[in-house]
Amino acid sequence: MLEKKSWQWAVLLVLSLIWGSSFILMKRGLESFNPYQVAAFRIFLSFVFLLPMILQRLKRLNRNNLRSVLIVGFIGNFFPAFLFTTAQTQITSSLAGILNSCTPLFTLLVGILIYKTRFLLINVIGLFLGFIGAIGIIYNGGITLNGGNPWFALFIILATLFYAISVNEIRNYLHQMDGATISSLAFLFIGPVAGIYLIFSDFSAAMATPNHWKNFGYIVLLAFFGSFIATILFNELVRRTSAIFGASVTYLIPAFAIMWGIFDGESFGFEQFLWVLVVLAGVYLVNKKKLVML
Repeated sequence: MLEKKSWQWAVLLVLSLIWGSSFILMKRGLESFNPYQVAAFRIFLSFVFLLPMILQRLKRLNRNNLRSVLIVGFIGNFFPAFLFTTAQTQITSSLAGILNSCTPLFTLLVGILIYKTRFLLINVIGLFLGFIGAIGIIYNGGITLNGGNPWFALFIILATLFYAISVNEIRNYLHQMDGATISSLAFLFIGPVAGIYLIFSDFSAAMATPNHWKNFGYIVLLAFFGSFIATILFNELVRRTSAIFGASVTYLIPAFAIMWGIFDGESFGFEQFLWVLVVLAGVYLVNKKKLVML
């Protein structure tokens, strides 16, 4: 049991490092490509990386799991990829990483409303506390890029809601599959859609920017680590533990996102730090007790 728990926490730390670094990689990609191109490249390249496993595991797809696989693919991966890149045209990468911490809050909320998850009063208090912190972060100054629109932070909030639906779906209906199979089947559907978009996309503006190949390289790293490797690890973690434990990766993501943001010249003040603590306190209360199904 101790060894198993150590493995789970090690995976959680690796995921935090990967996803905490993904926001700065998106920011670099956006220096040359538009947000839809960055998201589509991320998805399509991940699909290419997963292709050998997709061909191996295709027979695992059936009528019983098709709905859940589509939910994980589109709700858990496709739409969030576009929401995050769109948001980061206006807000800092560190803020994007911070607001990603809302995922466990929505995981509990969605679990209660849709998946009949049991809860305690302390969990509900955590929900309210976490969302108050998120609102405080959005309203706080110094979170946008060059006077951008702070309301674009709501795209991140919507993405975390989508993540929450996906992790609950995995835990409740895809727990019989390993993480690689879940990721492979999910990207089977969303990869070609992203590829079709890229075929008809105009890259002339991107090619006219300096360092466009270097920035494309950042997108490749984003796809390989942020989607290909991370989604397999995350799906396996959720399958073996719980939706809430898996979503708790967002405890550590802000630390790495803030670190990269500061290195890149983004501002991060004491008031923002306090609001982050409020969000994480809410997440802690949400995780106060292991949740079970009715």
